[in-house]
Amino acid sequence: MAYCPPIAPLVTAPMVGTLAVLASAPLWLQAVGLYQYLALEIVIWMIFALAHNLLLGHGGMPSFGHGAYFGVGAYAFGLLQQRAGAELWGGLGGAVLCAALVGAAVALFISHRRGIYYALLTIAFGQVMWFVAIKWHSVTGGEDGLLKIARPPLRLAGREWSLASNEAFYGFVLAVFALVLVGLWRLVHSPWGRVLRAIKQNEMRAAFVGYPVWLYKWSAFVLSAALSGLAGALFAMAQNSAYPNVMSLHNSGFVVMMVLIGGGLVSFWGPVIGAAVFILARDLLGAYTEAWLLWYGLLFMAMVLFKPEGIAGAWQSWRRRRRAPALAPVHLANDGGA
Repeated sequence: MAYCPPIAPLVTAPMVGTLAVLASAPLWLQAVGLYQYLALEIVIWMIFALAHNLLLGHGGMPSFGHGAYFGVGAYAFGLLQQRAGAELWGGLGGAVLCAALVGAAVALFISHRRGIYYALLTIAFGQVMWFVAIKWHSVTGGEDGLLKIARPPLRLAGREWSLASNEAFYGFVLAVFALVLVGLWRLVHSPWGRVLRAIKQNEMRAAFVGYPVWLYKWSAFVLSAALSGLAGALFAMAQNSAYPNVMSLHNSGFVVMMVLIGGGLVSFWGPVIGAAVFILARDLLGAYTEAWLLWYGLLFMAMVLFKPEGIAGAWQSWRRRRRAPALAPVHLANDGGA
């Protein structure tokens, strides 16, 4: 009988704990001296980091220009709203579709590459889109960006809820995050996700076994770009604007830093941890010095040098060490019985 891997549960304890902490964040953020909008920004970046980690952590595909798809989603939502009168669902759906189409076109050119050549091509395409956003004044507004992007009301089951306040919008973004979290969790533990991990470990061997490696890499890039576009659209609603800097190389670098310092290479939860750490470090360090990125960069370098598996990997190592003494007596007893 062929081996059938166990099906991943729909909801896990870490998932419930993460959502509980995020749901309660607006209640205790002000008590610790932070502002409530910070929670909104953290959750949006968590969606972006999870989308990016689908490539970097699960597929081993280093994309260093992923801010472009985040920006495509932001601009698409604003343009659909201001020029086509799109409502909430139409704007979000259009943003996801536009980012997916752009990602599909780019993936056609890069999915047959790997390693440094793959990474350099992602940078090149990202910079092209950033340049277009700056220079195409009639559509994107140039360096001024798109302003006055509204938060359309949520219409569902014949009812309507306003998302104008940060509190109401945070509830909506948290619900979107929960759907993305559950969906990606099931996806990376599905047969498709297992093949993607096999490609990460040895692309040539996966091809010899018979898997269409190019198609898997292409589909992963398209899905990652689509979810990045969703995060970009939510960010445009949060900021009430879309600017070219969200497509810049340094913005793409930020999400890579989130994934790596959080431990996305070894854990599904790495991007979630890394996004929270990055945004909190930006605000807490930024309150003391304008050179906050220097200190965060030093922290990032130390983590890469001494603990490259990130925060999630350090946690896993600590748990293994803690379990080791408990297992030792069992092994000794077995040896004595032998």
